[in-house]
Amino acid sequence: MDWGDHALTRGSGSMAARANSLTERVSSTTATAAGRWTMPAADVRAFLDALGRLGYNAESLLAASGVRTSDLNDPDRRVPCEALGTVVALAQRERFTPNIGLELARLTPIGAYPLLDYLVATSETVGAGAEQLARYLRLVGSPAEITSHHQRDRVRIEIADSGAPFSTEYSAALIVLHFKEETEGKFRATSLSLKHTPDDVEVLERALGCEVLGGALWNGLIVPIESWRLPLRRRDSALRRLLETQADQILAQVRTRIGIAGEVQRALTPNLSAPNGSISRFARQLGLSGRTLQRRLAAEGVSYQQLVDAARKEAAARYLTESTLAICEVAYLVGYSEAAPFHRAFKRWYGMTPEMFRRKSLQPS
Repeated sequence: MDWGDHALTRGSGSMAARANSLTERVSSTTATAAGRWTMPAADVRAFLDALGRLGYNAESLLAASGVRTSDLNDPDRRVPCEALGTVVALAQRERFTPNIGLELARLTPIGAYPLLDYLVATSETVGAGAEQLARYLRLVGSPAEITSHHQRDRVRIEIADSGAPFSTEYSAALIVLHFKEETEGKFRATSLSLKHTPDDVEVLERALGCEVLGGALWNGLIVPIESWRLPLRRRDSALRRLLETQADQILAQVRTRIGIAGEVQRALTPNLSAPNGSISRFARQLGLSGRTLQRRLAAEGVSYQQLVDAARKEAAARYLTESTLAICEVAYLVGYSEAAPFHRAFKRWYGMTPEMFRRKSLQPS
């Protein structure tokens, strides 16, 4: 998520718990593409708990951002990332906390974002854990990117610039603190580079045990190769493979539900059978031109037609398993005026006819 700006609106990115669950970033200031990303509502709990331990009334701040506490109990609910940006901005206006990203990172335990955290923690080495983090970061709705670059005797872990200083500091602090914990204190970073100037450089340096360089040309960490190769104390290849299977399935479902693509898909779902469901129509709803929306979708690696196809696929399965509607009625509801093209599409989606799919869904597992 991209959260806020400097000082009072330092933003709010969220990386995950201890084994580096670099979570997300929210932009509380501008309606950028990143500001349209969402995160699972249940994951907000960890962030609110950390704010509470810092002495803030987290639930009051959340309510002021427009998110209801009851939303966090819904396993299927997703919360706009900018809402957390607003929470951080409000907290800093209420009582300014220097280096709030670092302080929240210190209070975010491993397991706060369970799947992502344990995908990292069960890896064999620090390097393998960092690769898991980069691969599965979007599980928690983050549009951020983390990449690793090997340079002889060191590795450069780059944190893509989100425009939110809080997010970068929070993410970097979690990487260092949590890898230290998972290697029983052996992990160390050589330096942390930040494009912005932190509130208190000395506090950051003492907490992370490395040099902090403000006003740099990039955001990220330099890690010596010996730290990169350190084994993690909870490495477990069997459990990790099981978690990867679950995570890959989730990513396949979530990939088109974030960013501007998520906005389009949420608008598509209840309108599949409506006429004039063109990209221009949904672009107007988002205050964009059709061409701009196409370009934004392409930047997220998806097309409008792919979103339509995904929405139809999901809705068709839901109607067939949860209703007694005739097949021709299901075809109409998901946007097909005739049954034949619906049957062809359904066989492409699920490898079987709608009739067979319905029979299988009714059989005891």
